Amino acid sequence: MSRMSEELPAYAERVLEVAERIPPGRVMTYGDVAEWLGEGGPRQVGRVMALYGAAVPWWRVVRADGVPLPGSERRALEHYRAEGTPLRETPSGEPRLAMRGARWDGREEDGGGDEAHI
Repeated sequence: MSRMSEELPAYAERVLEVAERIPPGRVMTYGDVAEWLGEGGPRQVGRVMALYGAAVPWWRVVRADGVPLPGSERRALEHYRAEGTPLRETPSGEPRLAMRGARWDGREEDGGGDEAHI
């Protein structure tokens, strides 16, 4: 994200860096991102994503209930399906993220252990 560092507040840049690190097929909640950074909260992360998220894989930062981003459901679902992100259906047939399988804890996927925070 250094290409935008002069344009972005420092916190926004850190949030977007986390979003870029989330592997395809995985997601983090707004709260997960804030916790991983050790600052801010879900609303602050959501605000950053609303203002600046188009520059990163925005569909990988989600609500904790697994509901696709309102207004961008189709685009998000296209990305989830293309990346193999675990999905489930509600009793009424609406798609949701299967959070148990989709949620990423910020560790390397290859079993390399915990990674240092940004």
